Amino acid sequence: MTIGKYLRWKDEEGNEFRPVSLTGTELLNDRTLNKSTAFTYEEREAFQLSGLLPPRVQTFDDQLNRVYDGFRNASTDIEKYLFLRALQDRNETLFYALLSQHIEEMTPIIYTPTVGKACQEFSHRYQKARGLYITEDNVDNMGEQARHFTGKDIKIIVVTDSQGILGLGDQGVGGMGIPIGKLSLYTLGAGIHPAHCLPIALDVGTDNQDLLDDPMYLGVPRKRMRGEEYKTFINKFVRQVKHHFPKAVLQWEDFSKSNAFDNLSDYEEFLPSFNDDIQGTGSVVLAGILGAVKIKGESLVDQTYVVYGAGAGGVGVADQIFAGLLKEGCSHASARDRIFILDSQGLVFDDRDGLDEYKKRYAKPRSLAENWHTEELGKVSLTELINNHPVTVLLGTSGIGGAFKEEHIQKMMEYTKRPMVFPLSNPTANCEALPEDIYKWSDGQAIVATGSPFDNVIYNGHEYRIGQGNNVFIFPGVGLAAIASKTKKITLDMFTMASYALAECVSEEDLAAGCVYPRISELKAVSLRVATSILTNMQATDPMSILRGKDVKQELAEHMWEPVYLPYRRV
Repeated sequence: MTIGKYLRWKDEEGNEFRPVSLTGTELLNDRTLNKSTAFTYEEREAFQLSGLLPPRVQTFDDQLNRVYDGFRNASTDIEKYLFLRALQDRNETLFYALLSQHIEEMTPIIYTPTVGKACQEFSHRYQKARGLYITEDNVDNMGEQARHFTGKDIKIIVVTDSQGILGLGDQGVGGMGIPIGKLSLYTLGAGIHPAHCLPIALDVGTDNQDLLDDPMYLGVPRKRMRGEEYKTFINKFVRQVKHHFPKAVLQWEDFSKSNAFDNLSDYEEFLPSFNDDIQGTGSVVLAGILGAVKIKGESLVDQTYVVYGAGAGGVGVADQIFAGLLKEGCSHASARDRIFILDSQGLVFDDRDGLDEYKKRYAKPRSLAENWHTEELGKVSLTELINNHPVTVLLGTSGIGGAFKEEHIQKMMEYTKRPMVFPLSNPTANCEALPEDIYKWSDGQAIVATGSPFDNVIYNGHEYRIGQGNNVFIFPGVGLAAIASKTKKITLDMFTMASYALAECVSEEDLAAGCVYPRISELKAVSLRVATSILTNMQATDPMSILRGKDVKQELAEHMWEPVYLPYRRV
C-alpha cells in the first residue's frame, strides 16, 4: 500500500520502501533519487550500478560528514554557495539533510545575504539547469516545457522577473537565484518535496547596462518590457501556469514595487498566489511588533508607527500592521491614523501629484503638518516627523544604509522608554542602522530586530541576541497551508494568523532578553505552527473547507517530506 505523498510504500511485513524504475546513469543523474555512494550492494545489483560507483558503500552519516568537510573547506561565502548548489543538483536528499543539521550556519549562504552576490555573478558562475526560463518567444509553449516536470504534481512555484532583487535592483536573468533559494527554504522549513517545487525566471529583458554590455550575459539582450507589452506577457504566463500546473500555489518574488502590487491584485482571484515581498514581509514584521509590545506590557493600539520606505515591502508592512490593529479592536480610521509612511519625497501626503495608488491608503492630510516647522515647504523628512509627532515604532524598509540616526532614537525615547527600532533592509550594507549603534544611542533600552543576520551585541555587560525578521518564518508555513487546504485564494487573514502564530513561537527567555524572533534553527517547528494555525482557523470559519472533520496535524504530516534514504525496489 502507498503511504504519504511521495511514492513510499509498505510491503506485507510493514517495511517501507520506494519503487523506482530508473537504472544506471539515469538513476545517478536524477537528483531526487540519487543516493550516490550510499546505494547498497543489493541496490547496485538491482539497478545496474555495478562499476558506476566506487566499491565501498557509505552510510548516510559518512556522506554528511564528507560534504560538511567540503563545505567548511570552501574559503569564501560565494564558494560555499556554489558548493551547496552543486550538491543540491546531484543529490537533494543529502543536500537537505545537511542543511537541516547546520541550518543557522547555512541559511545565510543559500539565501540572504550570499544569494545576492550569486545573482550578480549568475552568468559567470552558471553550473546546471534548474527550473524554467520564460521569454516572450516561449511563453506560449509552456505546455511543451511542462512535460519535463511532474506536471500536475507541481505544488509550489516561485517566480521573479528580477527587477527588484533584494536591495540590488535589476539583475536580469541572474534573478533565478532567488526562486531557487526560496524553494530550498520551502523544503527545509515546510518539508515540501523538491520534486513538487518549480523555480521560474521571467526574462523580460534588463535595464542593467552592465549586464547588457557583458558578452557573458545569459539573458535576453534587450531593454525591459514595459506597459501593455509587459501586462500581456504576464497574462499569458499566469494562464499557462493555471492550465499546466493546476495544483500549484504561485509566489511572486522580487518584482518592482508597481508591478508587485499590480500582479498581485490582477491575479489573486484567478489562482492561489501571493507576493512575499508585500505580504510575507508585512506578516513577519507584525509578528516582531507583537513580541515587542509583550516586552513593553502594552498593545498594538498604544503605538505610533513609521514605515521608512514605501515600496512593496514597506506598504506590505503597513497593511499588516493595519490588519493587526483591526484585529485588536481599532476602527479603520483610528488604525490608519497610527501609521505613517515615508518615501524618497518624505512623508506621503494625499495631495501629492501623481501619487502611486498603493500608497494612497496611508497618505496623510496636509493639514496634519500645517503647524510643523519644516526646512522645505511641502516636504516632511523623517527627522521632522519624529520631532513633531510621538513616534514609538520605527521600521526601515528603504534600502538606505545608515538612514536611522542617533537623534531619531533619542527623540523617540522622549515618547517611550522602550522604542521599537527595526532596520529591516537587506543585504547588510543596506541596513538603516547597526544594532550596536541603536543599543548605544538608547542606552540599551531599544527593542531591535533586523532583516539581515547579525551577531549578538554586548552593551554595558549585557548580551543582546538580535532577532532576524526573516520572511522564512512565514512563507513556508503559508505555502504549506495553502497546499494542504487546496485554497482558491490566499487571503490577508492567512498572513495575520501567521503573524500571531510566529509571535507565539518566541520564548519568554528570548523576550526577557529583548529578542522578538525565534532562532532559524527552529524553522521547521515554526513553519508547522504557522500552517497549523492557518488551517485550524479555516476549519472553524469556512463551512466549505475540505479540512472539516479532519485532523489538521495528520493532514500536514502527509504533505511533509523528511530527507532520508528509503530502500529502493525496482519496478
